[in-house]
Amino acid sequence: MSYSFEYIDIILLAMIAGFIFLRLRGILGKKTGFEEDISTSFPHEFPQKTSEKKLDADSFNDEEKKEFLKGANIAYETIITSFANGDLKKIKYLLGDKVYEQFNDAIKDRISKGHTSETTFIGINSSEVKDHKQNQNMLEVTVDFVSEIISSIKDKEKKLISGNPDKIKKVYDTWKFSRDTNSKNPNWLLVETQV
Repeated sequence: MSYSFEYIDIILLAMIAGFIFLRLRGILGKKTGFEEDISTSFPHEFPQKTSEKKLDADSFNDEEKKEFLKGANIAYETIITSFANGDLKKIKYLLGDKVYEQFNDAIKDRISKGHTSETTFIGINSSEVKDHKQNQNMLEVTVDFVSEIISSIKDKEKKLISGNPDKIKKVYDTWKFSRDTNSKNPNWLLVETQV
């Protein structure tokens, strides 16, 4: 008697599974091979950008400045900390040739003297576009940064030469960034630093 109930259970489960399969097929449909490619079905719904807006001094509006400063702040912190660590490989793509050489010479000089730099970047208090101008095909943007940094330089014997490892210092920097407006490369290069 118990065996017959097991067969009935199996048959009921199979019927339920079949019913669910048919309902799902009715709701979801089945692939016939004649479906349209969704990317070509509604071209008027999704307009393609035919040309990028060219960036120049005239189009460098408040919105552009805001976006630029976001990237400039990240670049500023990255460059400061990488320079302090003596590692220019990570930031070479952010530096103009002249600035790269200046930074590289300063690091070599520091190493040759046996000096070590200890820097802790606390944060940026403010950053503001001071000036922007077009120089032929190059757009140049000058930014005033105010940041807080703990910085010190020690000699071979770990004696303090400059700075203070226990004091936060307010730093005022003016950096100039440049970008070729004819290039598809979106990167800005640091081309000048003033303290």
